[in-house]
Amino acid sequence: MTEKNRQTEANKRWQEKNKEHAKYLRNRSTSRSFIRKQATLDDIAELEGLIAERKKELV
Repeated sequence: MTEKNRQTEANKRWQEKNKEHAKYLRNRSTSRSFIRKQATLDDIAELEGLIAERKKELV
């Protein structure tokens, strides 16, 4: 088995053991990518409002 295959298998095992954290990381990555590459000014304005609301919830 090559090193690449062993790493892939290890990654799969980690994701199975840490489903919620893996989902969190995937969603965070998707969100950041959208903001950096595709978001319009309208999208950004809406997101700023959502972020402000979420901050209030967390404090």
